[in-house]
Amino acid sequence: MKSLLTCLLTVASLSVFSQKQPELKVVDDFEFEIIERTELDIQPEKIIENSTLPIDLKAAHWDHTVYNPFKEEVVIFPIHLTFKDSTYATPIKKDKVVTSRYGWRRGRAHKGIDIDLVTGDSLFAMFDGIVRMSRYSRGHGRTVVLRHYNGLETVYAHLSQYGVKENDTIKKGQYIGKGGVSGNARGSHLHLVINYKGISINPEYLFKFDDNNTIRSKNIWITQKWTRPYVHNSKRQSKIQPLLTEEDAIASLQKQSKVYIVKRGDTLSRISQRNNVSIASICKTNAINRNSVIKPGQKLVIEQ
Repeated sequence: MKSLLTCLLTVASLSVFSQKQPELKVVDDFEFEIIERTELDIQPEKIIENSTLPIDLKAAHWDHTVYNPFKEEVVIFPIHLTFKDSTYATPIKKDKVVTSRYGWRRGRAHKGIDIDLVTGDSLFAMFDGIVRMSRYSRGHGRTVVLRHYNGLETVYAHLSQYGVKENDTIKKGQYIGKGGVSGNARGSHLHLVINYKGISINPEYLFKFDDNNTIRSKNIWITQKWTRPYVHNSKRQSKIQPLLTEEDAIASLQKQSKVYIVKRGDTLSRISQRNNVSIASICKTNAINRNSVIKPGQKLVIEQ
């Protein structure tokens, strides 16, 4: 009898342990590991592009009190920028008349472009973003700085009135304030600056300021030439040929520009001989003529 009871208990025990336990299946654990590994294999760019989660623009270098919070940041050239759209929203709802360009102006660097307006004209955001700065800045006067999702910051300076607050989320084409003449401005205009990690980029290299509000390319490469005002002249638009691949950007570096400081006794002829460039090239690059008077200490851009 005892032997029969022992046999029955053994069979019952085997039956219990042979039952399936779904929540403990080894297959479930294996499947979880595969999913986790697949997520890690996704490239960061694709996560940003396809994810419904917003990118945290305020994660680093988010400071309302300074114009350039990236002073300790090291930027590697060439810079690769991408745009979601092929157009931008016009910052002013009228013809965009550029009165002063990115470049050397009155012996100083002009790091943006000036667009003519009448004090009180409304201004609008060029792209989606977040307001990093909306306050008075020395030289720029009342200033709004928007940070965008591709790493750029657009700066709208010399405003007469603010239309947004710091930390506001902004949509492309949204009203941000009114133009004016605050700060160090000679007449009312919008001083528009395009920055990447604190480095200014010639706005006309990225955008056509025409009626179509065209972005020159949704994928574009920027070399240091387009971030150095002394290479450009504020009185005329530089010759622009967008660099669309990294290979093109690297190849373009073969032609370099430098600044020559005029010495006592220098003439255009002597400068051309010393730098192995023609007088015509010096005149064209610096918007002067052969009879222009050059003075000691004056800076001339030499393209080689």
